Amino acid sequence: MSSVVLGGGLAGLSAAYYLIRCIPNHPLTLIEASHRLGGWIKSNTLDDILFEQGPRTIRPHGISARNTLALIENLGLTDVVIPINSSHPAAKNRMIYANEKLHLLPTSIKSLFKKQDPFSKPLIWFLLNDLIAPRKNVKDESIYDFVNRRFGKEFADYLISPLICGICAGNAKEISVNFLMKNLFEYEQKYGSIFRGLTRSVFSRKILQKSELSQLALRARKEKWSVYSLRGGIETLAKSLESHIRKNNINIELDSECEEIEFFSDNVILQMKGGKNISATNVISALPSAKLGIALQKQYPELSELLQKIKSVTVGVVNLHYNKKLIKNEGFGYLVPPKEKLPILGVTFDSCCFPRGENTVLTVMMGGPWFEELFGSDPNEEVLLKTATDQLKTTLGIVDEPVNSKVNILKNCIPQYTVGHNENLENINNYIHKHNLPLFLCGASYYGVGVNDVILSSKNAVDKLIH
Repeated sequence: MSSVVLGGGLAGLSAAYYLIRCIPNHPLTLIEASHRLGGWIKSNTLDDILFEQGPRTIRPHGISARNTLALIENLGLTDVVIPINSSHPAAKNRMIYANEKLHLLPTSIKSLFKKQDPFSKPLIWFLLNDLIAPRKNVKDESIYDFVNRRFGKEFADYLISPLICGICAGNAKEISVNFLMKNLFEYEQKYGSIFRGLTRSVFSRKILQKSELSQLALRARKEKWSVYSLRGGIETLAKSLESHIRKNNINIELDSECEEIEFFSDNVILQMKGGKNISATNVISALPSAKLGIALQKQYPELSELLQKIKSVTVGVVNLHYNKKLIKNEGFGYLVPPKEKLPILGVTFDSCCFPRGENTVLTVMMGGPWFEELFGSDPNEEVLLKTATDQLKTTLGIVDEPVNSKVNILKNCIPQYTVGHNENLENINNYIHKHNLPLFLCGASYYGVGVNDVILSSKNAVDKLIH
């Protein structure tokens, strides 16, 4: 038996890692279309200042998070973990920009009972509406519609819509609640309200024993981490996975693009750009679903169509470095509700999260579903840079010019789990099972866009393969 992992981003690297651990000396080829491994995760250093192209922090809570912490521990990266605990300003202070002002979001139970701009009344009144809002029996709907029904329009506009911009650069009016907030949706469908479901879940929740957690997960719990990063940036994790894979003499093919995949009774043939063919027994695909769909179009058009239903958006990421402290109110950063009609999604205060001396480091994110409308189909990096600095003048009053900057246009980088995603995903998996294809899926296109989700999807794909 031999395997091919398609895609050398975080998902592909993780899949190769788990396959090596489960089946030592297993014949394995990792194929990547670009000249480097790591995908969208890229940590650049300019004048000793770290610029993150992709994710800059990882969450330590939940099943997928515990899996990542165990992976980091197994890779020997415990000593390079940089945690932010729950009392840090970057954990407590999260803001939105609305009505031409920055607004601190509620940070305590007490603050729920006070009126805070931009809301017209205390948040507790929006939350209590869940107890009287009628249940709507549906398979799925947009997060915006769901929240609007249960908590009201202001809650949807000023809390949930910017949150979705931050999670997946998405439009809350299109994203599936039955995927991204599945538990809350199921509470309503089963118990009639979110609060009733939450109350029942508290009493049925399993308490994890210490023996079930890695040492790093125990430390995260004890020290009350909110998020964490790694010294050298998140790319440290990708580089460590790559190093582990190379030490195990895995065949890595860079600058190799798969154009077509053909399944036969006893093997799989991958036709590469340039005419080369690669044969294997099975394939783990960490490619974006649309690219995999194109490769399967000739032999399995129905599966191809299902895969290409999962669309992605382009995001502009502008990293900026100023050689003085410019942020007055420390925090994680701020998000912009789409109703404000600003050309940015939000700004992270990187130097508040991870201090850089007397420097200010910011990351401005823009685009998402509105990228082409704002910047056209052939965007200019200078336009994005000017947009970022102009918006910082407007929102933060920063008139200084940055001493360093970097613009990245990440085309189709974040999948959008639109209404009906669960059903589409079920149809994809049923098709693969029905046709007995030795094809296993992982990566951001399917089960979550976060670092934790992507890594766990790779582990689950390998588990399916070996069982």
